[in-house]
Amino acid sequence: MNQEIERVKCLIVGSGPAGYTAAIYAARADLKPVLYQGLQPGGQLTTTTEVDNFPGYPDGVQGPEMMMDMQRQAERFGTEMRWGIITEADLSKRPFRLVADETKTILADTVIIATGATAQYLGLDSETKYMGHGVSACATCDGFFFRGKNMAVVGGGDTACEEASYLSKLGRKVYMIVRRDELRASKAMQKRVMNTPNIEILWNHVTREVLGDGKVVTGALLENVKTGEMQTIDVEGFFVAIGHKPNTSLFTKYVHTHDNGYIKTKPGTTQTNVPGVFAAGEVQDHVFRQAVTAAGTGCMAAMEAERFLAMES
Repeated sequence: MNQEIERVKCLIVGSGPAGYTAAIYAARADLKPVLYQGLQPGGQLTTTTEVDNFPGYPDGVQGPEMMMDMQRQAERFGTEMRWGIITEADLSKRPFRLVADETKTILADTVIIATGATAQYLGLDSETKYMGHGVSACATCDGFFFRGKNMAVVGGGDTACEEASYLSKLGRKVYMIVRRDELRASKAMQKRVMNTPNIEILWNHVTREVLGDGKVVTGALLENVKTGEMQTIDVEGFFVAIGHKPNTSLFTKYVHTHDNGYIKTKPGTTQTNVPGVFAAGEVQDHVFRQAVTAAGTGCMAAMEAERFLAMES
């Protein structure tokens, strides 16, 4: 039974670039935001090493360091950061009723959902070992580090084809590792990949192990699922593009989502179908999935939360 009840103006759920930016703006607007960081404080960027494409870091920055910078900035303006997770959410009426860590009830006048998405991986121990050291789920984020190198992309859908096409402009050669004997991507994306000379598709193949020297990726061990034949490819970048899953399960009873599970927001805003509930970052963006765009929507969500509360006062 929940014994502790707290009332807050603005509750932020999630702590990536969207959540932290929302916290900075909400705190400066004197909304006294409370932010729950979740199981992975800092979000997906904490699994990334070098970040070179976020404005303001001319020499690049480590992903975890950048998230700590954002957290400290939000705290400086008065955000209350909390380690923990939101385990229940009732968004049927205001104030919204949420439960933290199954023990504490929070009544929130506004809620900003910034829980992000989780990249789907293959589940290999070697894949985990080299995460951020050659293994990545974002070509736009990390492809630059493998300019002139051989790379591999796992997957056969639109995302995989887009990643392979992007990487082909940077690398010497790109292998596409496709489990089936056909691509699931749209015809246009298939045509683009097929017409790119330095992309080689390895049909009917699955990855059995990511190979490395103990520090960085050096290759991958593949198996042909039809013949059982094993082969090794020499690659320095190993990109997994088998999809992302938005972290929305707590909220889908109340907020509308697209067929792929991402939260629907009104065009040009972060507003959901529930007045007073906003969605920012990758939880509502399955197209760009960049830290800088997530931060932008975090700013929007906080400003919209401020205006929503002002209209009621």
